[in-house]
Amino acid sequence: MCVLNRYVVVSAFVAGIVATGSVRAGETPLYQPTPAWVIPAKLPDLATLGSNAPAMLIFDAQQRIADGGLWSYVDTAQRISSPEQLNQLANLTLPWLPDKGDLIIHELSIIRGTEQIDLLKGGKTFTVLRREQNLEQRELTGILTATMAVEGLRVGDILRTRFSTTGKDKALAGHVQALAPVITAPMVVAQGRLRVLWQNDSGAHWKLHATGLTAKPVRGKDFTELTFVLPGPKQPDIPQDAPGRYRAPPILEVSTFADWADVSRAMYPLFNPDGLIKPGSPLQAEIDTIMKADKTPLGRTQRALQLVQDKIRYLAVSMDGGNYVPQTPEQTWSLRYGDCKAKTLLLLSLLRGMGIKAEPVLAHATLGDLVVNRLATAAAFNHILVRAEIEGESLWLDGTGLGARIEDIHDTPPFRNVLPLRAEGTGLMAIEPRKSGRPVFDLAMTVDESTSVDLASPFDLSLTVRGGLGMRLNMARNQLDAKKQREVFGQFLDNIVGDSQYSTIELVPDEQAGSMTIKARGVTASAWRWDDKAMKRGLDRALATIGFNPDRARAAWSQIPVATMQPEARHFRMTIRLPDGGRDFKIDGQPALAGQVAGFDFNRTVTLDKGVVTLDERVDSTGIEIPASQVGAEKDRLATARVRAPRLIAPAKTLRRWDLAGKDPAGGTQIAATEDVYTKAIAQDPDEAANYRARAYFRRSVNNGKGALADLDKAIALEPGIELYLARSSLFEEQNDLAKALADAESARQLDPSSVPATLRVSSLRAERGDVTSALDLLDQRIELGGETRQTYNEAKADILGKYGNANEALKLVETLIADKPGTPTLLNLRCWIKGTRQVEVETAAKDCTSALELSSNPYGILDSRALVSYRLGKYEDAMRDLDAVLNAVPNMAESRFMRGVVLARMDRKSESATDLDIARRLRPRIDVEYARYGIKP
Repeated sequence: MCVLNRYVVVSAFVAGIVATGSVRAGETPLYQPTPAWVIPAKLPDLATLGSNAPAMLIFDAQQRIADGGLWSYVDTAQRISSPEQLNQLANLTLPWLPDKGDLIIHELSIIRGTEQIDLLKGGKTFTVLRREQNLEQRELTGILTATMAVEGLRVGDILRTRFSTTGKDKALAGHVQALAPVITAPMVVAQGRLRVLWQNDSGAHWKLHATGLTAKPVRGKDFTELTFVLPGPKQPDIPQDAPGRYRAPPILEVSTFADWADVSRAMYPLFNPDGLIKPGSPLQAEIDTIMKADKTPLGRTQRALQLVQDKIRYLAVSMDGGNYVPQTPEQTWSLRYGDCKAKTLLLLSLLRGMGIKAEPVLAHATLGDLVVNRLATAAAFNHILVRAEIEGESLWLDGTGLGARIEDIHDTPPFRNVLPLRAEGTGLMAIEPRKSGRPVFDLAMTVDESTSVDLASPFDLSLTVRGGLGMRLNMARNQLDAKKQREVFGQFLDNIVGDSQYSTIELVPDEQAGSMTIKARGVTASAWRWDDKAMKRGLDRALATIGFNPDRARAAWSQIPVATMQPEARHFRMTIRLPDGGRDFKIDGQPALAGQVAGFDFNRTVTLDKGVVTLDERVDSTGIEIPASQVGAEKDRLATARVRAPRLIAPAKTLRRWDLAGKDPAGGTQIAATEDVYTKAIAQDPDEAANYRARAYFRRSVNNGKGALADLDKAIALEPGIELYLARSSLFEEQNDLAKALADAESARQLDPSSVPATLRVSSLRAERGDVTSALDLLDQRIELGGETRQTYNEAKADILGKYGNANEALKLVETLIADKPGTPTLLNLRCWIKGTRQVEVETAAKDCTSALELSSNPYGILDSRALVSYRLGKYEDAMRDLDAVLNAVPNMAESRFMRGVVLARMDRKSESATDLDIARRLRPRIDVEYARYGIKP
């Protein structure tokens, strides 16, 4: 945003106080004694303060309003208590604005015990630099910086700095304004003071935005004085979702403006457009062109706004009085740049030239809601725009915006309260939020889920981004090559649709619409989830992203309303093609929603027709305030809306990923479409390992192990990594090539010998290949190192002993571990599993599993172990109950599928057994080998 009061900001940074006004201006610091009106601060006695003396010994800020100007004086004494603080203070910098006043140095000294070292002795002076630190924000401030290296400063020294800034701003028509930050706890100052004086006849007013501090102005012969002892007490906590007027920063404001009408009158001449566009000038030609092109006041207003936004680039020039005084429209048009002041005056002049009622209004970009509680000053604002009036409606026109079009002309900015500038003066005006004319985000997606609810979903999307963001995306597009565009805009889309891979990303700007459209084809993770014995997919988008959890439980907060997001619209349309033509798929919940929830207006419809689900959803933030008394009701309304949000429910017999053999069934295109996305993505970036890795995982999910292995080979050749080696190791194991599986696990461990997954896999594969001694030796090495992973390695050792070694020795180790950590569910389950698989003490195994279940929050692995024990004991019905419980919650758990197939075979339910065994083998191809080790066969 344009900064109108740059001098106020700079003075606050320099002195902890802010001012406009004083005597003369200069680009060289002056070196003068302390002015007579200042009451000097005395350095506190360190012996009295003791060992708890704070680093800041003195912070003394004094201001004096006189003769239409302001003098600001600051005295600081800081104890160098650490090397870090020494580094911070070794170079002193004091910025100031030379067009407003002087920087006057009174003292720079080091106090070391009883010695005082004058750092200005012998004519030493500060070096003056001009550093434009805000060029990236397109601002030329004119700030000068006086800098000096503090020679000889040591830890234990006290650095004392006393200086003043002066200033007078002609733009304020003789008025003076100042604001000073008020230091409050938890900041600590041994001796702090904020003192303000003003001439009795200056008409000054003051207002303190801090609690717990009291002071009364004392009227003297010529000056009135106000003094606060600092630091003040800690300020009350205010919820972050409170309206801005409740969250005033602790500041003291002083102003000679009588009221807001006085500010309005004083600032009006700076933005009076009368006579600024001359007949026959280039700007008059622009007015004539607009009036010929459009006959309506609304259309002409839009064209003028678009002209200022699109033809004048933003650059703030605050030097030489530019913080309040705008360029003339002719200058702005000639230079083709300007800040909010220049753009506002240009737009205002164009509108007035077309006979459209319009006026300038001051605003604050972020603290607009607080303005109603502030003292009347021009410093309460940092932005200016135009209010036009057409057919009785206020239109808020911001020349510094981007991409505004006729559809947006009725939109309201987030400034809440503004001050119109009028010759007769006026008070504050509230801006009532209005619904946005068009969505800032408009996303349309078509999703292919025509094969299985388990698989990654290929999609096509078109995302139109409007307004300022759209224009910025267009700028980024012009600055990036094709590969970088895919990377940057892919990350941008990931934030909207989730982590995805993309085969194409195309950017299509539309200058006429002021928008940018991103068209992309990609693939993303499945949104389907197993819940309550069914595969379900959420269809709501907006409700899930809304956070509304205000805390108004504290008595002090019980009357504070909740501020909601400023008006903005988002639109989302998604179509999903379902498997098997959508047969027996159902929509649960509330498909349609129209109403306001938690400060958002919702409009949603969901339909299912001919195997295609269509979701159309628009959500508008409203900018309303929700009274504290209604917070509970709104929370309940949001929770209810979420519970009732629509969900797709797949039929029980829908195809699962383990039903597939690498290809789409009849009518499905999901696998082929996903393969196409990955193939094109790889073709675009053939040296990018991530795309090969993603396709490998997808291929494995559809039981295309050969294709997955080829992709992992390529990914590892490009970018070897632990995760890739371990993934390929698993594939080799599935294909019964244990030698290659072990080699890859060893390669992973070479990359990081401390990797727990790699170490466990190496030890497991060594043991499976018959080298149990080497496997245990590797685990013993890690166990001897101790640390947080010791327990994990001990459990792995017990597991390997239980599978391949001496079962009694394995149980003995588990007993030792349980003695160290009684009641550990994983250890109890491990003991149960070893007993069941090796048929040792089987009668007590079920008790271990049951105890583990009582202590664990994740019961499914334990239920699987107990089912195996029940099978050993011939209790097939008990085993089935546990296995059904597991598979109802985790249907892809291969071990439970296999054991269920075994148990069903024993119960002479051959057909059901064959189905479960087939699924288990698809999920885990070597599962027969693993269970044969325990003598368990179908």
